[in-house]
Amino acid sequence: MASVPKLSKDELRRVDAWWRAANYLIVGQIYLQENPLLTRSLSPDDIKPRLLGHWGTSAGLSFIYSHINRLIRHTGQDVVYIAGPGHGGPALVAAAYLEGYYSEVFPKVTQDADGLRRLFRQFSAPGGIPSHASVTTPGSIHEGGELGYALSHAFGAAFDNPDLLVTAVVGDGEAETGPLEGGWKGISFLNPVHDGAVLPILHLNGAKIASPTVLARKDPEEVNALFEGHGYEVVWVEGDDLPWMHERFSDALTYCYDRIKQIQSDARSGNWDGERPHWPMIVLRTPKGWTGPHTVDGNTVEGTWRAHQVPLSGVKTDLDHLASLEEWMRSYNIDELFHADGTLTDLVASNNPVGDKRMSASPYANGGRLTVDLDLPDFRDYAVEVTSETRATDRIESTRKLGELMRDIYVKNPTNFRLFCPDETNSNRLGAVLEVSDRTFMERTNMIDEKLSSNGRVMEVLSEHNCHGWLDGYTLTGRHGVFASYEAFGMVSASMTMQQAKWLQEANHLEWRKKVPSTNVLLSSTCWRNDHNGFSHQSPELLQVVLNLRGDVSRIYLPPDANSLLVVADACFKSRNCVNLIVQDKQPQPQWLSIDEAQEHCTRGFGVWDWAGTEGLGDEKPDIVLACAGDVVTMEAVAAAEILKQQLPELTVRFVNVVDLMTLYRTKDHPHGMSAKQFSDLFTDDVDVVFAFHGYPGAIHQLVHGRPDADRFRARGFREQGTTTTPFDMVVRNEVDRYHLVMDCINNARNKPAGSHELYQWCEQQLRRHEDYIVEYLEDMPEVRDWRLGAHAWETALIAKDDLDNKAEEERLEALDAQVDAPEGAEQGDVLVEH
Repeated sequence: MASVPKLSKDELRRVDAWWRAANYLIVGQIYLQENPLLTRSLSPDDIKPRLLGHWGTSAGLSFIYSHINRLIRHTGQDVVYIAGPGHGGPALVAAAYLEGYYSEVFPKVTQDADGLRRLFRQFSAPGGIPSHASVTTPGSIHEGGELGYALSHAFGAAFDNPDLLVTAVVGDGEAETGPLEGGWKGISFLNPVHDGAVLPILHLNGAKIASPTVLARKDPEEVNALFEGHGYEVVWVEGDDLPWMHERFSDALTYCYDRIKQIQSDARSGNWDGERPHWPMIVLRTPKGWTGPHTVDGNTVEGTWRAHQVPLSGVKTDLDHLASLEEWMRSYNIDELFHADGTLTDLVASNNPVGDKRMSASPYANGGRLTVDLDLPDFRDYAVEVTSETRATDRIESTRKLGELMRDIYVKNPTNFRLFCPDETNSNRLGAVLEVSDRTFMERTNMIDEKLSSNGRVMEVLSEHNCHGWLDGYTLTGRHGVFASYEAFGMVSASMTMQQAKWLQEANHLEWRKKVPSTNVLLSSTCWRNDHNGFSHQSPELLQVVLNLRGDVSRIYLPPDANSLLVVADACFKSRNCVNLIVQDKQPQPQWLSIDEAQEHCTRGFGVWDWAGTEGLGDEKPDIVLACAGDVVTMEAVAAAEILKQQLPELTVRFVNVVDLMTLYRTKDHPHGMSAKQFSDLFTDDVDVVFAFHGYPGAIHQLVHGRPDADRFRARGFREQGTTTTPFDMVVRNEVDRYHLVMDCINNARNKPAGSHELYQWCEQQLRRHEDYIVEYLEDMPEVRDWRLGAHAWETALIAKDDLDNKAEEERLEALDAQVDAPEGAEQGDVLVEH
């Protein structure tokens, strides 16, 4: 027996009236600034000065919404509605207004004539709302302005929400995007036992902004074959004939809903063989701009690309267009929809669900209402033991410790935490999570597969878009997670990171939007290691992207070791409404800080490492400040400081490490920014700073802009040099290695002790020796490869100029010296080479 009765004449009238009311509100939002109920004939003064918005997709969206409302009324089903078509915002705003929830969260937009006027005037207008189903749209978790993510957001919302149905309307223009093409694979990871369901509705209205869509022009058999190949059961609904379209769609929706419930019932009662179900989907073919003007100025509009935006564009000045607009709006029979005072008629209101069952009011679409804090293990339990005697004597893979922490988060939070990773969980050294959960996979498995099952909750799919989108949908519905990827491939989904940040930014200004768990992004396999990979694996650009996002949501952390990573991760998992970017390489690296030191250091976000430099925060200014941010460059900076400490003991070096990159901003530019006094105490006001940075060096100049004498900062970082080569050669090619840093410090120090010139030349010699060595031996020099803090392996490699064995090399060095002019007034021992 069907869960929803056959559409009766009475219910047909309700559904159709609600749909017509929604369409009326859509048109009003696009066109009108006055006269919202057409109590008199329209005049040019009633029309907005700028006509913005998209009509073409909106009537189809409101048609679907009206029928889902009926489904909810009969079943009590919790539903989140995702509108994939980019500019379908007026349809969802209209729906939220008709349901009454819009007026609850925006009390000035009342359900009367004055409220209608406000509703119309605010749309795509200064001080108002955008044309997308944005964060200001109740019930939305998906803006849609950037196409392609509807399905990934929908599946992310459904994971671990067993009682939720997510209806995802996919526009046929959107269906042409790469991310959306990948999004159909979501059913290969959806478990009917502990997950909810996604009902995709592909809306074929035939056209994009100026041309036909691919799927709309394909033979239906080809479309069927495409989606059946993905594993869907395809249900078609086609036409524009009313009222029969209502009946056909109602039957299709009821069938799909009953099929979903049957799949879930079988799986949850044990009557399931474990194979991936054939989930239903609907292909809905209706005209673009349905119920709007059929022809305008002799051109066919309805059913064509001309209906995409504003089909009557001249209503402000063309009286024929104005008359057509009024005829169009009155065709919805206003008197059946609204009373004279602008309130809804009972006919329209009777199609609304009640309370939180209204899709606009669903707590699932306002995930902060459902968020439960993670039960976090004590990060100190995973700490690496580091003492002043053992500091940086051993190297470990720091991200393994994060994997161990997340393993136990999985155990303590079995229904509201997931890792999303593009086939790189083990590669990024996070494989400890697989000790407690398999990877999710609903397709066939065989005996060769490891840690792969339908019951797994570690999400791996070779698609950054799916992983990021799943995390977005997961967190926006109130759960917690991490998206982990190789650093270079964070750029594949970089615009998703930006869109999520903008959503959270605007949500911070809406009191009714409760704060949701943060979007946590871990980037590993960084640009500094290309032992076998090439340029394809080199890009710290996502760091730059997040750096440019608004300060109240953007966070960037560059932990230098495992204990710092644990402290940072704990803070990120506890945070809300942020985009937290953590960059930490997966390769073995020195461990610098004890867990207590790491906690103090990361809590502040920056600090002086007295043990690395030769000067603390005293009253005397250092000769040079050597700063760093990022794990690989931190090792190079510490090694450089050690060389200076041993060879130029009279040179005072202050060593600074930055974990929270945003602390370099001024307080007025970012909430984590250092105060002027903190910055001055750390970097002084006039001493030069050599800054070794993980990403593009221009970021440091951006961060310290406006600080005292900002030009004194000499930033070194990644500059797109190097491909398949040794680890040390990567830093050499980008001139952020220990030898270049030593030379920079010598060049820019206030005091240049005796021996500076010789040390500078030795560094140059080491760089030449390195270049020859890696070609000959295919690995880095022993004093670099085996470097340990305090071991001073580099001492054995010191080569006095007079003792060079290679006479040709000696002559070359002498020729180089002769070409360099000493600075005016320079004394013996001053540096002679400007680097």
